[in-house]
Amino acid sequence: LCLRKKYELLVVMEDFEGNSAFAYYSSFFVGPEADGYRLQVTGFTEGDAGDALSVHNGHMFSTFNKDQDGSLANCARLYLGAFWYGDCHNTNPNGVYSWGAEGSIHGVGVEWSDWKGYNYSLKSISMKIRPVQ
Repeated sequence: LCLRKKYELLVVMEDFEGNSAFAYYSSFFVGPEADGYRLQVTGFTEGDAGDALSVHNGHMFSTFNKDQDGSLANCARLYLGAFWYGDCHNTNPNGVYSWGAEGSIHGVGVEWSDWKGYNYSLKSISMKIRPVQ
């Protein structure tokens, strides 16, 4: 029997024009190192940013030097970040911090595709977790 606390996740983001958006998930958990820090995120119920994270559910955390994604390529190297990549991403919060629609290299910015697409790097993004009451 696995006794673990239940957590919820709120992702809040802002663009360079002063607009903000959010996405709420009712269930969030990161597995142990032995399982590649596998992401468990479900229950997107609201948010004007849209749901760019659910597609990452069930994937292991992938970095430049530890390729654990579901792609033939190393997504962390390809998109200059580290995340729970699948094949490869719909959000890249650990990507390159650049200025908005700078768009020099497709998909490498701090992105939430459902809100601003793959060629707009956000001013800020934060992932806030808390225990479910």
